[in-house]
Amino acid sequence: MDKDNANPTILTAAQLPTRQRAKKATEIHYPFDSDLTAEITRLPSYLTGPLCDVPWSSDESDGTEDDFTDEPIDEQEIYDLISNISDPEHPISLGQLAVVNLPDIAITPTPSPKADPNALTRVLVKITPTITHCSLATVIGLGVRVRLEQALPPNYRVDIMIKEGTHSQDDQVNKQLADKERVAAALENDTLKGVLDKMLETCY
Repeated sequence: MDKDNANPTILTAAQLPTRQRAKKATEIHYPFDSDLTAEITRLPSYLTGPLCDVPWSSDESDGTEDDFTDEPIDEQEIYDLISNISDPEHPISLGQLAVVNLPDIAITPTPSPKADPNALTRVLVKITPTITHCSLATVIGLGVRVRLEQALPPNYRVDIMIKEGTHSQDDQVNKQLADKERVAAALENDTLKGVLDKMLETCY
């Protein structure tokens, strides 16, 4: 069977949004000699005694700085969950094909450390087919939905849509992706389930 898009545009790994690169870009490297660096950072003798090895007790600390708090799920994390999904036609990820893009992901309400972790949260992902007549747009949307519903907490509501103006039948595809009964029926189809399983293999 001929592919809908035999020669899609493919992004390189360096073009994909990631937190890892941002962290590396902010790292500061000092051109110190290693021996000099060790001397500078060595603790003075009065701080290396046995009393200085005793950890702070909980009574002496209010714990506000040492306690770890869970960061809220944000758009970058959603992107990271779905960008590795394989395209059903090509052995290439949806991120590399720009079918999923960070600016096309929205979370409502806006993620905040102070937000109620059990409050209903909506995740909207708009996908961009590689061509306007892509016959597998619904399958791709289902793959994104399945991946997020498997990975996100139960209080997250996932909505998948075709980005406006990127598909000749976007209204029809959007209706299919929004119809819960149709989605559930599709996921019971063994052939389609096999396609989705193959698409999601690269996510685990």
